Amino acid sequence: MSNLAAYAVDDANSRGRAVVEPRPKARSEFQRDRDRIVHSTAFRRLEYKTQVFVNHEGDLFRTRLTHSIEVAQIARTVARALELNDDLAEAIALAHDLGHTCFGHAGQDALNECMQAHGGFEHNLQSLRIVDRLEERYGAFDGLNLMFETREGILKHCSPARARELGDLGQRFLDNRQPSLEAQICNLADEIAYNNHDVDDGLRSGLLTLEQLQQLSIFARHAAVADAEFPHISGRRRVHEIIRRMIDAQVTDLLAESARRIAVTAPRTLEDVRTAPSLIAFTDTMQAEHRALKSFLSEHLYHHYQVLRMTTKARRIIHDLFATFVAEPRLLPPQYQLMATTESVTRATADYIAGMTDRYSMKEHRRLFSVGNP
Repeated sequence: MSNLAAYAVDDANSRGRAVVEPRPKARSEFQRDRDRIVHSTAFRRLEYKTQVFVNHEGDLFRTRLTHSIEVAQIARTVARALELNDDLAEAIALAHDLGHTCFGHAGQDALNECMQAHGGFEHNLQSLRIVDRLEERYGAFDGLNLMFETREGILKHCSPARARELGDLGQRFLDNRQPSLEAQICNLADEIAYNNHDVDDGLRSGLLTLEQLQQLSIFARHAAVADAEFPHISGRRRVHEIIRRMIDAQVTDLLAESARRIAVTAPRTLEDVRTAPSLIAFTDTMQAEHRALKSFLSEHLYHHYQVLRMTTKARRIIHDLFATFVAEPRLLPPQYQLMATTESVTRATADYIAGMTDRYSMKEHRRLFSVGNP
């Protein structure tokens, strides 16, 4: 890819795959990664995994799948504008939530509680486990055998103890080094996507109001601009005009500040990126607005009593399933029974539950606990 900056990731400076394969004929190595992710079972399951609202509550709310696609769109845009590898950015974005449980963050928190005595549970690590181990699509290896930099980008957080277990992939957390710029882009593209589409879904659900959102300077400012340009519109059309301006402002700010930091630091190689401070960032002004938006959503949406009712049910479902399968592993499907003998019953149970969609976990709970239901 000749149009890339010298410090971008490309096929030539990548650390490659754990299992060496022939080079792809009509696409780059990172296009191959993207394609493998899109065809994976875990990716398809994201369609029925909660973002904020359980999938069956409405057809138009975001799911983990639509969220991942929105993150990929933003990440590609930013990467291409900065002359970075947009295929790598897209692959990371599409894979970053593969390990998320059913029922969103409530599901992850509940499974982490269940696994506390067994190493805990974290969805980034689970995403990595899926692409390295759990997907079963190829005869030559377990997982998807993705490029090192794609796997590195999936792993956004990692404790020192876990980093030591991961070898080369975890070493950057121990050495306080940065991932590629493409990975840094995905981290912030993720936040831009979920903050803004959670505003949209919150309004659609009726749990947020336009009057509440006027408290936020970023919303009020872009609402005024949209109203001045289109004084005749209202309802969903007006909401979309406001939110698209909010997204554009955040992406534009991110591009400008990142380009400024890159120019000041002047990296010449990928290694220079890894030893520099984070180069992909908002300005201080936008970062403050970004934090205010996150805080608002936490208070008014994620902790809304109607959302908390759903998350309370979700936590109970996961705790019940985990306790039952650990106590009686023969209730697990055959492949997870086998895993329980080769790894541990708790790890096999966590893998099984983490792979469930919202509706499958509810159906499995009814099978185990509801008398008279199949």
